[in-house]
Amino acid sequence: MKIRQEYDPNSKRIKAREKLIEYRKALLEKTPWEDETPQGDGPLNRDGNPKTPPGQHVVKNWPVLDLGVQPEIPLEEWSLTVSGLVSKPKMFSWTEFMELPQVEDVSDFHCVTTWSVMDNHWKGVRFRDIANLCGIQPEAKFVFVKAFDAYTTNLPLDEAMKDDVLLVHTWQGEPLTKEHGGPLRMITPQLYAWKGAKWIGEIAFREEDELGFWERRGYSNTAEPWLNDRHSS
Repeated sequence: MKIRQEYDPNSKRIKAREKLIEYRKALLEKTPWEDETPQGDGPLNRDGNPKTPPGQHVVKNWPVLDLGVQPEIPLEEWSLTVSGLVSKPKMFSWTEFMELPQVEDVSDFHCVTTWSVMDNHWKGVRFRDIANLCGIQPEAKFVFVKAFDAYTTNLPLDEAMKDDVLLVHTWQGEPLTKEHGGPLRMITPQLYAWKGAKWIGEIAFREEDELGFWERRGYSNTAEPWLNDRHSS
């Protein structure tokens, strides 16, 4: 489903998103900000947002949510395809993926169903590193992600290229379990978690946006936790 939505520059959602962008730009440029800060509770995180987004509650255990299928993917059969608007399309084997630069990061995980798991220790590969390795073409503006359970999701390229967007294989020092998307899943700490697919199998770079599984079913296409941006209007 390709997107052709009418743009209303005066809508409440657009205005709120524009203000959030301005706030983050001010933080990045270290310029004074005298307007309201994003919604939420707790001290500001490294991105300048309150630790807990509005409408979220913190849980100790990591709940399991899926489409009713948890694919069993032996590592010798696993692959990750990078396709679309790239100069060097690639299919990575598990061995090839693990030879890419590995990073560790700590970030929070916010589910649209109102729970958050804080301070997760991840290990994996930055989305940005894979994208740059395959050579993103100038026309690419969006990312469409496909998973081994037939799940799909989408996000703007600039969101996917953020420093904390990872393809992770390790959580809290242990291999990512099948229930949570192992052997490999994508995480998007600055967006609701459905934007990061479990059991990721393909990343397609595109010129136009295409709605994913939940986006076609009424979830917000922008998915900003600090705007409480859960559903499309």
